[in-house]
Amino acid sequence: MSEAGAATIQPLNAPLKGDVRVPGDKSISHRAVLFAAMAEGTSHLTGVSDSEDVRSSIKAVQQLGATVDLESDERGALRGSITGWGAAGPVQPDAPIDCGNSGTTARLLMGMLAPWEVKVTITGDDSLKSRPMRRNTAPLMKMGVQFEPAEADRLPITELGCPHLRAITYDAPMASAQLKTAVLLAGVYADGTTTLNEPSSSRNHTELMLPEFGVPTTAGTRVASVTGPVIMHAADVHVPGDASSAAFLCAAAILKPGSSICVKEVSLNPARIGFVRTLERMGANITDTREGAQGKEPFGSICASHTQRLHGCEVPPQHFASILDEVPILAAVAAHAKGITVFKGASELRVKETDRLQAIIDGLELVGVDAWEEGENLYIEGDPDLTIPPGVVFDAKGDHRLAMTWAVLGMCSHTPVEIEGFDSVSVSYPGFISDIKTLEA
Repeated sequence: MSEAGAATIQPLNAPLKGDVRVPGDKSISHRAVLFAAMAEGTSHLTGVSDSEDVRSSIKAVQQLGATVDLESDERGALRGSITGWGAAGPVQPDAPIDCGNSGTTARLLMGMLAPWEVKVTITGDDSLKSRPMRRNTAPLMKMGVQFEPAEADRLPITELGCPHLRAITYDAPMASAQLKTAVLLAGVYADGTTTLNEPSSSRNHTELMLPEFGVPTTAGTRVASVTGPVIMHAADVHVPGDASSAAFLCAAAILKPGSSICVKEVSLNPARIGFVRTLERMGANITDTREGAQGKEPFGSICASHTQRLHGCEVPPQHFASILDEVPILAAVAAHAKGITVFKGASELRVKETDRLQAIIDGLELVGVDAWEEGENLYIEGDPDLTIPPGVVFDAKGDHRLAMTWAVLGMCSHTPVEIEGFDSVSVSYPGFISDIKTLEA
């Protein structure tokens, strides 16, 4: 890899074989760190993802007064303790909080800070500064929080909390676990019941974890609520493996002849393994087996093996939220399938770390695969005989999911590919390449 973060990805020399464990789930890790910081007492955490995004959350809560004592364990995960601010509330930071590339950190902080009389500027890197924030500030303003500028939709944004938050019922314009969590975290301290309704289901890690920190939570299909005010208490949390990271390894095994792998101790939350259901609909050899639970979070194994004949499928819009982070790698699999794959309601991809919708279309065009946008849908016409021409250079655009997607395409081809910005994988899966090499038989 060059100093600019580019990498040449060579084709795999052998099939992928064996068992592997991926880093701790990033979404659950964020919440474990942030909720522990809000709580009264000392929480003990294991399996926390040691990624740049989660490090952003750790740095943020340290700036706000939480005591963090987390160290890397023998598997590269973080473990240790966090002592939260509890009823005393966070301290006034002496500088803006830089969330790096982490939208989860920025958006959840808005809910965490809502009930406290501190004035905090939230910012991030250039990519994060381009992502919409009005979806979060709008409901929080209804609860009494002030933002400067009041109409801002992009970071940096300065937040001034309100010690007498109003409980609200809010109909979210889109399915977003980050939006939902921010409103619920503010609702923990509001007087009365705060309810959020969604047009379709989003990840429910917050609803599953809040009761462990002493917050009774009502959760149903497309609705969640909390009744406040409640002082959160410390909890012990073990974070299972990250399903989104597992998706890239499973896709590589499906595309590489002779491969057969099992990802162990990974989250099997139904809101996180929509990619498994989608690959099943494509005819892929993939299965998930529940083996236990950490708190209310199910975990187990996802096993995948090479599939010679894949076919296109349709993903309905109500299922899109469950595959939002996996669409790039699912698109790479769809590029090898017979027929057309349709991802309905894909417009949310435009406001991720980059415009993932256009990036997928442009990247697949480089390898001769037709992909296009029509309305709010993404269409991919696959080629079962897909071969990558020599000299292809992908641009990951600083997006970790795109970097790993183009890497899988290169690994499962017969021609090396160049990926600009490959170092962005450290945002979520720093050990991606080393895990691939471990599996290479």
